[in-house]
Amino acid sequence: MLRTQLCPRTTKNMLQRLIPVLLLILCLMASPFAALRASAATAGSSASAAGPSRIDAVLLIDVSNSMNKSDKNNIAGEAMKMFIDMLSTQGDKVGIVAYTDKVQREKALLEIGSAGDKQDLKDFIDGLNRGPYTDIAVGMEEAVKVLENGSDPSHEPMIVMLADGNNDLDEASGRTQSQSDQELSAAVDAAKQKGYPVYTIGLNADGKLNKDILAGLSNETGGKSFTTNSADDLPQILSEIFASHLKLKIVPVQSITADGSFQEVTVNVPNSSVLEANISIMSAQPVTAKLTDPSGKEVAIPSDDVLLSKSSTYSLIKLLSPEQGDWKLQVKGVPKDKIDINLVFNYDLELKIDALPSATYKKGDTVGIVSHLYSNGAQVTLSNLYQDMNAVLLVTDVDTGAVEEIPLDNSGAEFKGAFEIKESHTYELKVRAEESSFYRESDVLKIDAKTGAVSTAPATGSGTTGEEPLQAEKSSNTLYFIIGGVLLLLIAAVAVWMLRKQANRGFVGQMVVEVLDGNTGEKTYPQYKKLSGFRGKFTLHQLLQLAPELKESEKVIFTPGKNDRLLLRSSEGITVERSGRAADASRGLELKSGDRVSVPLQTVDKTILLEFLI
Repeated sequence: MLRTQLCPRTTKNMLQRLIPVLLLILCLMASPFAALRASAATAGSSASAAGPSRIDAVLLIDVSNSMNKSDKNNIAGEAMKMFIDMLSTQGDKVGIVAYTDKVQREKALLEIGSAGDKQDLKDFIDGLNRGPYTDIAVGMEEAVKVLENGSDPSHEPMIVMLADGNNDLDEASGRTQSQSDQELSAAVDAAKQKGYPVYTIGLNADGKLNKDILAGLSNETGGKSFTTNSADDLPQILSEIFASHLKLKIVPVQSITADGSFQEVTVNVPNSSVLEANISIMSAQPVTAKLTDPSGKEVAIPSDDVLLSKSSTYSLIKLLSPEQGDWKLQVKGVPKDKIDINLVFNYDLELKIDALPSATYKKGDTVGIVSHLYSNGAQVTLSNLYQDMNAVLLVTDVDTGAVEEIPLDNSGAEFKGAFEIKESHTYELKVRAEESSFYRESDVLKIDAKTGAVSTAPATGSGTTGEEPLQAEKSSNTLYFIIGGVLLLLIAAVAVWMLRKQANRGFVGQMVVEVLDGNTGEKTYPQYKKLSGFRGKFTLHQLLQLAPELKESEKVIFTPGKNDRLLLRSSEGITVERSGRAADASRGLELKSGDRVSVPLQTVDKTILLEFLI
């Protein structure tokens, strides 16, 4: 009988999961209008309530042997690590796909919540190995899947691809160039449809770069394409990609030739809306830096509000919510070493067009445009933020494709101008404002001079003419009652189904297992253990083939999680580490594809290294 197979705790957990669902249904039935009103309010205020832009980035890296010539010093890896360091301290997501003619290694999108998460990503990059053959379609297809499976709809998705653009297929596999081209085309179409811009970086050290392929990927998806003959340019290129995607600009601070002493440069923080100031110091040799705030006080590097990331080719100093004014940076390098210092600000700023004075427009009418900056949901009133900015109204005639650029007046507190409708066409209006360190663009406003309708672009998700929300409300009343009734009828069936399924759930994916010997430092070759043969639960000791000396590992137990994930539990006396720190696995540690943990054993000087893959 089913009831004899389930423990009371399991049943309790199931009920705990179902109770919130029941409460949600009751709330919907009690107030069928509430959700619609909340949705309308959200759509109307989404722009002003939004916080700083967040990135969901997949770093797509060609790790075929041909890259040994293009990038013999692995500058590509260093550049990717610099990109990670430039991301915000919390909130952004990064995934990594390393490919040859197959996916060599993959890390699912990881939300950055600490310096340890960034280090975990950089360690993953350091652990990548080269392999034979190349198939761009394989990498591109997988990068799109990673974003599909883990991106946040409120974030800015992107793919950063580093390759030479050439395929080198394994003849023994039977795969043809035509098949690869078809799959690449399908992957690009999917990226374009879902709004995933692809930024490509082509390495041309050996003169064999296929520029057309890489440029095509970027052009079709709304990204940008970069080429370089030297891998040394990669950190600068990655900085440009980071800035471009977040509508920022790289501010060159200074290039100096080191003389062995501290040399001073000024870093100006223009206003109080700067969330982060990223100071990148690129040099062939290590450098030492000192920092002084606008009041003249020396600030420790690193400290609570000043983060430091260092590598063999760069140092990155990140100032968190820096004080407005002139900061002094002193840099000391090896004599005659060239040091390039650049600055990228990250702002909490949005640009928004005010509501138009009329609900309809026709040929011959003049449209008055007023636009304001917003910070943290509130309209900016600081005149010093506006004073150095230039703004234009970009008007696109959808019928003809013509684009008109109309300068807007800057009053010190708003951008203002007008546009005359000359034809009975459909027009798209967008305001762009910029200064030396950043630019912002408003949402697109559509005016249909044929019908007179005014609407925002579909991407904003807001209403159109003002009548549609009311119509939607009327048509949605019955729908809410129907949904509530159907859900109530189904909830009992769902509960029974969940209880039956729990008793004999299977697993997906595989576990990569390595054993590190603490005495010799040697590590076993990775073993890929398929999990589909297990049911209900299994122990780490079973994965290790019940080796007697590793019996302690039986205290680590795996059970199926939701959404194709694993739950890892450990009993008292055994430690589980994630990102180099002890994790609490007593109540269940969730593992998603690409997650890595380690289990140091106490009875023997060995550590079990695990990576869960799907």
